[in-house]
Amino acid sequence: MNATLRNLALSATLIAVPAAGFALAEMFISPAAQTTAAAQSPGLGDLSAYKTIVADTQTIAATGDFTAAEHRITDLETLWDQNASALRQTDRAAWNSVDAAADDAFSALRAGTPDGATVTAALATLAATLEAPVPAAASGPIQYVSGIAVTDETGRARPCEELIGELRARIATTTPSADVTDLQSRALERCNADDDAHADAFSAQALALALIKG
Repeated sequence: MNATLRNLALSATLIAVPAAGFALAEMFISPAAQTTAAAQSPGLGDLSAYKTIVADTQTIAATGDFTAAEHRITDLETLWDQNASALRQTDRAAWNSVDAAADDAFSALRAGTPDGATVTAALATLAATLEAPVPAAASGPIQYVSGIAVTDETGRARPCEELIGELRARIATTTPSADVTDLQSRALERCNADDDAHADAFSAQALALALIKG
């Protein structure tokens, strides 16, 4: 979520390459043949620290000081990122629902000119999601790009770090083609911008090319 934190974490493991003049084909995302229903959630454990931050942010935002509110919500972003790996392993579906609500709150507060109603609604949704972070059901079938799953069973984009990590592992002992390195660079840029969907699509295409070219 935090672009700075993601960049520090990812740049250490990825090969830095300049974007090549690769003509990216239009991406078609095709659904799986069958939708997987969301399983009963085991929960994410004690989320009180996150709830406190959101409550503080709501109080600050209610005064109209969106700059201060954004500073406070950044504390949640930092803590959430620090615990992301463990929380995803505990309950991926619940983690996804909170992560999506948190991203919406960050976006609302970081808009060029934050809209009070949008901020209030986003923070309220985040607070409610932290209280019950479980989607009622899968939102759609698993989506694929180049034969590689880019969403999970809830229909949410997979964390972009996962696919970038898979790509890194795949090309670790090879000399990737210009097409692959260009897609890798694009995936990293989109991941740092919190655009998991497009980052995953670039990574999936790069993985497919790497598999074909060995």
